[in-house]
Amino acid sequence: MPRRETHITPIPTQWIGPLTIRGNAVNDTVRVPLATYETPLWPSTARGAKVAEHCGGVRCTLIDDRMARSILLEAPDAATAYTALQQILAARDELAAVVAGTGRFARLLDLHHQIVGNLLYLRLECATGDASGHNMVTKAADAVLSHILAVHPELAYGSISANYCTDKKASAVNGILGRGKNIIAEITIPRRLCERMLRTTPEKICALNLRKNHIGGALAGSIRSANAHFANILLAFYLATGQDAANIIEGSQGIVHTETRGDDLYFSCTLPNLIIGSVGNGKGGGNDAVEAHLHALGCREDRPAGENARRLAAICAATVLCGELSLLAAQTNPGELMRAHLALERRA
Repeated sequence: MPRRETHITPIPTQWIGPLTIRGNAVNDTVRVPLATYETPLWPSTARGAKVAEHCGGVRCTLIDDRMARSILLEAPDAATAYTALQQILAARDELAAVVAGTGRFARLLDLHHQIVGNLLYLRLECATGDASGHNMVTKAADAVLSHILAVHPELAYGSISANYCTDKKASAVNGILGRGKNIIAEITIPRRLCERMLRTTPEKICALNLRKNHIGGALAGSIRSANAHFANILLAFYLATGQDAANIIEGSQGIVHTETRGDDLYFSCTLPNLIIGSVGNGKGGGNDAVEAHLHALGCREDRPAGENARRLAAICAATVLCGELSLLAAQTNPGELMRAHLALERRA
């Protein structure tokens, strides 16, 4: 076979911030790199970050952290699949030991199941340290699959990946059971800042969020999703920090929730499927720009396993909030969005 050469493709990158973030995963002020060809994304997200700084920063709360892989087993019939499942669940400690034996950081957190006809689906959910965990949990699932087949000869191999995960596809299951980081970013904005810096009001943003994100999303058949453009910010952040960009599919399934609180605007972004890591594929390997970005974000520090990745997730969620806030504010004003795109993209 001919030798394959690997090249690093440059993507325009700018830093936005400063952005102050508070919560259970990070308490710090950072500047954030965004790699994108959509040039208006930088000033728009920077506007959201500027508003956040005037409000004391973005609050980020990490709710959950896990990676999932599902396996498929075949039985002769449903009764056999059900009996085997009961025995597998009773031997969960054995499965946990199998998972732990596949690496330093993999730990079994939970096990879910479905039976369809004679088919048995098992969804393994694991802690994976600072890695996003795709390969780590697949390695663990492969070992679990071999173990089950050795203990249960009545079952046969179906697949190492059974789509009950679900990986890089829109679904409901990941938001319900968890896959990646479940994190919520929040901010409270006084009316005067809405009017002066965003040229809108709390009432207009709340009305647009309801009518566009929630009702419009329902009309479109969105799956556990009500947002304007999480995917834009996620992709720019992912490319700048060496993530698997295809994970924006489930990562962008998030919800914007807003309220008026007296004269203030409460604005939040919930990202239940944020798949992100500070080590693993895409990081290192000669990509000096990604390494520099991770170091600048403080996500290459000597911390207990998982803390760098959780810090990175909080920074990402806060950045998503900044971009979402700015875009929704622009869309409350007729013509503002198009004028900005024409001016910024043509100038670029």
